[in-house]
Amino acid sequence: MAVGEAFQGQIHPVAGVRLATVASHIRYADRLDLVLVELAESAETVGVFTRNRFCAPPVELARAHLTATTARYFVINTGNANAGTGAAGRQAAETCCAALAELAGVPVAAVLPFSTGVIGETLPVTKVINGINAAFAVFSEDGWAQAARGIMTTDTRPKLVSERLTIGGKSVTLSGFAKGAGMIKPNMATMLSFVFTDARIERSLLQQMLNRVVNRSFNRITVDGDTSTNDSCMLTATGCGELTLSSLDSTEAIAFMQALDRLCRMLAIAIIQDAEGATKFITIDVNSGRSSEECLHVAYAIAESPLVKTAFFASDPNWGRILAAIGRAGIDDLNIEAIAVYLGEHQIVANGARYSGYTEAQGKAVMAQEAITVRVELARGDCNETVWTSDLSHDYVRINAEYRS
Repeated sequence: MAVGEAFQGQIHPVAGVRLATVASHIRYADRLDLVLVELAESAETVGVFTRNRFCAPPVELARAHLTATTARYFVINTGNANAGTGAAGRQAAETCCAALAELAGVPVAAVLPFSTGVIGETLPVTKVINGINAAFAVFSEDGWAQAARGIMTTDTRPKLVSERLTIGGKSVTLSGFAKGAGMIKPNMATMLSFVFTDARIERSLLQQMLNRVVNRSFNRITVDGDTSTNDSCMLTATGCGELTLSSLDSTEAIAFMQALDRLCRMLAIAIIQDAEGATKFITIDVNSGRSSEECLHVAYAIAESPLVKTAFFASDPNWGRILAAIGRAGIDDLNIEAIAVYLGEHQIVANGARYSGYTEAQGKAVMAQEAITVRVELARGDCNETVWTSDLSHDYVRINAEYRS
């Protein structure tokens, strides 16, 4: 089950982007599982990818193709990660790229492959190519909802966000979709995320923008502390709209970055709201640290503690588990008597112990909510960080125990 509501706004097509989604029966019959994205010749695309050393062959190939030429097509499949497949997996990804390149009349390097699903199984190349052939005939500028659904694995709902705004008197559109519900602790990306804008932005500037927003969004979420072999986050500027950006410092670029950051955070939060088995959406705010790094150490210690996460699932205000997680976060010179901890609006820890004004009833009232905030004040400096996570339920165990069944 998912927590909260999915994006309810209008989905705006992005000029210079066409999409096609089909069922190619990679793992399940009659389920949308293959997406093609076509990009205008004027488009610039950049990406960030997993740092998992067992990164999948599609990740290796997409990274290599990006450096070789301008991306014109994405081919995205679900149901099979094509990871842990060695040289045969690399050949399978190359074969799929070549099939789409031949259809489109573009260089093979202009096709970027992305896969998600079960690790260690052979990619069914024939099914993927049949899907490519079928999808190539049904490209549409309005195929966003189907594309968002076509990249899902254990997701219960698609993650799709869109915004159209005016910057410097010029209209600009940003739309994106993502997938991910488990094996989520991104390291430079999310499981799969694709964001598009019609602005014209030079590639090196676009890469700077992506790096900045990823570190404030997709790199601030965790479901289970596991970084996928296939994490990829792509940003495309088609250059088919009115807005042109050439500097990070301009008023227009600042406004654009705010919109891009907002969209990526919404997608990242949507992943946590739809985390496998989730019944709670939890925000961990760690404030007044000496560095961003130590704030994140504390935030992730809380967010990834099985004891903390199961307490949230049980709606049990077992604040001692939060305290223990802070204490083992690796900050050796931590002054525990200076730390304040809040559950929702209620202070629960002061002077190294339970706050005198805190009651169990207050804690139970907060824990009964779907959306909960834990705030930690370290009283050490000026750095603040936020991490989003979920609870750990029976369904998380069931979903992952039955994943290959």
